[in-house]
Amino acid sequence: ILAWQRRLERAFASRQALADDPSTDAYRLVNAESDLLPGLILDRYGDYLVVQFLTLGIEWWKAELVSLMADLLRPRGIYERSDVEVREKEGLAQVTGLLHGEEPPDLMEVTENGHRFLVDVKTGQKTGFYLDQRENRQKLTRYCRGKEVLNCFAYTGAFAVYAAASGAGRITNVESSAEALELARRNMALNGFAERDDEYVEDDVFQVLREYRDRGRTFDLIILDPPKFAYSQDQVESACRGYKDINLLAMQITAPGGILSTFSCSGLVSSDLFQKVLFGASVDARRNVHIIEKLSQASDHPILLTFPESEYLKGLVCRVL
Repeated sequence: ILAWQRRLERAFASRQALADDPSTDAYRLVNAESDLLPGLILDRYGDYLVVQFLTLGIEWWKAELVSLMADLLRPRGIYERSDVEVREKEGLAQVTGLLHGEEPPDLMEVTENGHRFLVDVKTGQKTGFYLDQRENRQKLTRYCRGKEVLNCFAYTGAFAVYAAASGAGRITNVESSAEALELARRNMALNGFAERDDEYVEDDVFQVLREYRDRGRTFDLIILDPPKFAYSQDQVESACRGYKDINLLAMQITAPGGILSTFSCSGLVSSDLFQKVLFGASVDARRNVHIIEKLSQASDHPILLTFPESEYLKGLVCRVL
């Protein structure tokens, strides 16, 4: 048990700068193999911790690890979100529920770089919020002022909040989930942007992009942050077709000289392969495209050199000519 405690303490110490930052109270505390705690994900949301036990080995030590987390961090509550399919590969059922202390509210408010967000840690994507995009959201603000923005796979509107705060013009949010899109509206209002003339489109992103292309509609800045397309090696080829399709369409509706910020969180699609897919998309779209910035997962999602698979999120900021 002492070995587990040391590894937890080391992981927490490496996030001390975030813990000391009053403008951010939602971030990752343990990133599985990268923190030498394979199968364990631990995220902080304000006064609560949300944890995932993803392997049989880490499941075996659940009670001891929860006790250590409670002693070391003194949270108001620890909530489990082990409702992921990967557990089934090791004979484990998907489970959720309270492990320690008070149960978190259905929606809780957190702050990220001074922006306020309502988060559903009980049923939301991942552990409730895409914490790995924190630094990328901030980096994209330099491209937003005065620009018309298309935010695809908007989820609960985090990129939109950052864009609005940095002076963006009209923002069009496209998301297939009505519940997520409603939360995006609420998050914009929570940050003082309720009166903006933004658009919220509940529809399939692929379909919407085709409609905009056919209508000749263009945008100054397009953000593509899709969910994982490849969950296994035999899905990589179809995933690449999906990435090519949405990026080709996005390039066709990016205004000349505009910005396309595009991401892949499929760990099985390497950075090199993702860039080759975009190369193919640019050829078919008949656009010259410059890569002006390369993005990765936030620093609280470290990449262990001896475990290259821990690098899963890759992004490219492109200028479409």
